[in-house]
Amino acid sequence: MGDTPQKAEPMESGVRITPGGRMKTALLLAVLADVVQVILLPLFLAGADSPPDDLLDLGMAGALSWLLGWHWEFLPSFAGKLIPGVDLAPLWTLAVANVYRKSRPRPSGK
Repeated sequence: MGDTPQKAEPMESGVRITPGGRMKTALLLAVLADVVQVILLPLFLAGADSPPDDLLDLGMAGALSWLLGWHWEFLPSFAGKLIPGVDLAPLWTLAVANVYRKSRPRPSGK
């Protein structure tokens, strides 16, 4: 007769991120930051010795944390940018994609 709604099982972190506006904005910012770091490579090649690189990475860490909350995936992306030449890898984009992947509901297999 009256079906009661099933409770969704909580995620590992208890946070579920939908592919809404915040996730899309975070992904757009991450892609943009990675593209800027590749296009302006001479400014960012020095890694930790590059003030523009430091400012961009601090801004990205803050913006992504504000949009999506703190996730451990951001830490390797931030730390990896301190190594010269690693800016060629799209670490911010990969971090946001991994946060989205982990936040998606998993089939229960029941």
